[in-house]
Amino acid sequence: MTDRFDACLAEVLRQEGGYADNPDDPGGATNMGITRKTLAGWRKVTPWTPLPKTAVQQLTETEAAAIYKEQYWQPVAGGDLPAGLDLAVFDFAVHSGPQRAVMTLQKLTGVPADGIVGPVTLAGIKQKIALMGLAGLIDALCDKRLDFLTNLAAFAVFGSGWHKRVAVIRAAALAAAGTISTDNRRETMTLISGYKTYIVAAAMLLAGVAQVLGIDIPSMEGHSAGQLILEAFAVIFLRREIKTGF
Repeated sequence: MTDRFDACLAEVLRQEGGYADNPDDPGGATNMGITRKTLAGWRKVTPWTPLPKTAVQQLTETEAAAIYKEQYWQPVAGGDLPAGLDLAVFDFAVHSGPQRAVMTLQKLTGVPADGIVGPVTLAGIKQKIALMGLAGLIDALCDKRLDFLTNLAAFAVFGSGWHKRVAVIRAAALAAAGTISTDNRRETMTLISGYKTYIVAAAMLLAGVAQVLGIDIPSMEGHSAGQLILEAFAVIFLRREIKTGF
C-alpha cells in the first residue's frame, strides 16, 4: 500500500539522516541511507567506483524513494505485511539487507528461511500473530535484530546509535500496529495493580476511621475499626496482600 510505504519511508529517512562519509562506516559516502555503491548499481554504473561522491551528495528524495521501494520494500513484501510489522522488517532490511531481515522473520515464524516472502511465509506470519500477537512478533523481531547487531565488529563504534535506532523503530512499529509491547503491557499492569492495592488500603483506612467516629459501613461489618486500620497500614507500608485474621 502506497500510504504505508510513504509512512514507513518517512520513518526510515528520519533514522538515516542526510549526507555522511564516515571513514569507519564500511558503506562509505551515504545520503538518506543510500550508499555510493547502491546508487551506482541503481544507475547501472559498472564498476561502481567511477561514480563520484558528489552524485551521492546530490541524490534527491524522489530517487531515494524509488530505490527504497524497488530494492527494499518490495523484496520484503512490505505491502503484504500488517501495519507496524512492515516498518520493523523494512527498516531491518534497509539497515542489514532484505534477505537477512526476511530470513530472521521466517525463522521466528517457523517457515523455511529462504529469504523470499511468499504465501507460505505470509501464512506463517498470520499463525504466529495468532499465537503471540502482533506486538509479540514485532518485539521478537527487534530483539533478534539487536542480537545480530551486537555481534558485529562495528558495534563498538556504532552500537549506541544502533540501539537507539532499533528502540525508535520498535516504538513506531508498535504504535502503527495500535498496540504496546509485551514488556510495556506487563509494566502497565503492574502499575495498575499497585494503584488498586493502595486504593483498597485507603478504603479500609477510611472505613476504620469512620467506625471510630461512630459511622457504620455495612460492607465492612464483622471487622473492627482497629483491625481495618492495622490492615490498611500493613498494605500501604508492606505492599502485601490483605490476609484474613492478620
